[in-house]
Amino acid sequence: MTSHPLKLDSPPQPGSSLVVNASSLTLDLPRPPRLFYRHGWQSWSLAAWTDLTPLPIQRPKILHPLQTDPRYANETSPHGSWVAAVEFEQDDILLLGSLGLDAHIWLKGNQFEGAALSVSKGQHEADGCDWFIARGDEISVFAKYAAELAIRLGKKTDKPAPRVWCSWYSLYTSIDEEILFRVFDELNDLPFDVLQVDDGWQMSIGDWEANEKFPSGMNALAERIKSTGRKAGLWLAPLIAVKSSRLFRKHPDWFLRDEHGKFVSAGFNWGEQLYALDTTHADVLTWLTALMQQVSAWGFDYLKLDFLYAGALPGKRLADMPREAAYRQALKTLRDAMGHDAYFLACGAPILPSLGLCDALRVGPDVSAKWEDPRDAALLYNFTTPGARNAVRTTVSRLWLQPLVAIDPDVVYFAEMENSLSREHKQLLQDLALICNFKAISDLPQWMTNDERETLREFLTASPQVKRLSRATFQIDDRIVDFSSALALPHPPRGLMKLPAMFMGWLGNQPFALKLFNRLNKASFEKRKRRLQAK
Repeated sequence: MTSHPLKLDSPPQPGSSLVVNASSLTLDLPRPPRLFYRHGWQSWSLAAWTDLTPLPIQRPKILHPLQTDPRYANETSPHGSWVAAVEFEQDDILLLGSLGLDAHIWLKGNQFEGAALSVSKGQHEADGCDWFIARGDEISVFAKYAAELAIRLGKKTDKPAPRVWCSWYSLYTSIDEEILFRVFDELNDLPFDVLQVDDGWQMSIGDWEANEKFPSGMNALAERIKSTGRKAGLWLAPLIAVKSSRLFRKHPDWFLRDEHGKFVSAGFNWGEQLYALDTTHADVLTWLTALMQQVSAWGFDYLKLDFLYAGALPGKRLADMPREAAYRQALKTLRDAMGHDAYFLACGAPILPSLGLCDALRVGPDVSAKWEDPRDAALLYNFTTPGARNAVRTTVSRLWLQPLVAIDPDVVYFAEMENSLSREHKQLLQDLALICNFKAISDLPQWMTNDERETLREFLTASPQVKRLSRATFQIDDRIVDFSSALALPHPPRGLMKLPAMFMGWLGNQPFALKLFNRLNKASFEKRKRRLQAK
C-alpha cells in the first residue's frame, strides 16, 4: 500500500490516541499552545520544555556534528527528532511521535508538521511512517508513546543496572596502570559491581590498543579488576577516528564522505578533527566485529561505547541506506560481537535507533564538578556541554524512556575535594540517580572523608520507592524532590552581551583555540594526578 501525505484538521480528544500512516503529516492544533517539548537527536542534544520563541543557534558550529543533529542545527522553528509535544494548559498535552526512524517534527504556526525524511530513493512513498498522536496529561501521553515504541523497537532488558566506579571525572585521560591499581585497592570495601576504565588507555582514537601507560596490557588490567570481585568495564568510541590515527591513514576509504567526496566531519575533540566510519562498508563491519571480540577476549564485559552518533551522520554511504538504519545495523553488529551477556551502555547515541540494542543509554550531557558554565550557557547558548545543570535538565526531560532502556544520568559526586558543586546541587544529582536506579561515581577514594565514604555506601545500597508527581517533582520514599531549578533555560544574549557572545562563538570555532583548551585541560589533570601520586 502506498503511503501519501496526510492532513488532520483536528487532534484526538483529551484522553485518547491514534496511530496513522503517512509519508508526512500535518496536524492542526485546536488553539495556540503555551509550551513546546523539543527532543534532541542524541544523548547530549538538548531535550526540554521551552516557550515558543525560536532558540538561538548554539555555538560553536564546529561542534554541531558531535552535539546536535547537523542536518537540523540551523533550524529556527521549534522542532524535535522523532517526537514533539505542546502544552495548552496543565494536564492538556498533545504529543506527536514517529514510530519509526529518520523522522523529524516541527511546530509551524498553529500546526505540527512531521516528515519521514531519509528513506532511500522513493521508498518512503511506499513505506511511509507510522505516527502516534495522543492527548492528555503529560505522564500518560508519553507512557503510551513509549509502549508503542516498545512494540516496534524493543523494551528494556531484564539486566539490573550495575553500580559503577569510572575513572573519567576524577582523572580524565591522565590515567595509568599504577594509579588505577591503587584506586582499585582503595575501593575494595565499597559495594561497586563494575570498575570502569575510561578514556586514556588507548593508543589513539581509532587505534584501540593499550598505550605505554599500560605496560602489562589490557588482559592484566581486566584481571586486576576481576580479582576484586567486580566486573571489568571499558570505554571506547568504535565509530570514530582522529585524523592522525593509524586506522584513518591506512583505511581512508572506510570513512564517510559527502556528495562532493569530502570527508564528513564528526566534530572536533582531543585537539583533532574527528571522522566517522561508514558502517555500510562490509570491511568496517568486519573490523567492528573483530574489535568487540578482542575487547571481550581481554576480559571486559561492561562496555561503554561512546560518540556513537557518528554512525548516523548525514553523508553518502557505500550502500544506499537511510542513515539511522545504517547506524542500527552497526549497533547490532557491535551488540552481537560483544556477546549478549555483556552489559552495553550507549553514549553520544541517537536515541530511538539505539532502543532494543543496548542495555543502558546516556540521555543527557556529561555532568561536571560545577553547576553551569556562564560562557557556555549565556554566551554560546549551548546546553550540550558538560555541566551538572545541563545533565539534569535533559535527563529529567527524557525519563519517559525508562520502560524502554535503563537510563544513565551520568555520575554523582560525594567528595568536597576537587568539586565546586553546592551540597544542594550534589543532592539533586544523587536523587536523579536514585530515580533512574543507575548509580555511578568517579570520586577518588583518596579524596573522601570517612563521612563522605559512609554516605556513598548508603547511596549505593539504597533502594527507595520512587513516584513521579509532575514534570519536575518526584517522591523518593517520604521526601519530595523538585528539579525545577535545573529545567529552565537562561535568556539568550541581549544588548551588550551580544558582542562577547559573537566573539566567543568565533573563538570556539577556531581549531587553534580548541587545541589550546585541550592542552590546558590535560595539563590540569596531569597536575591532579601528580598530587595524588605524592600522597
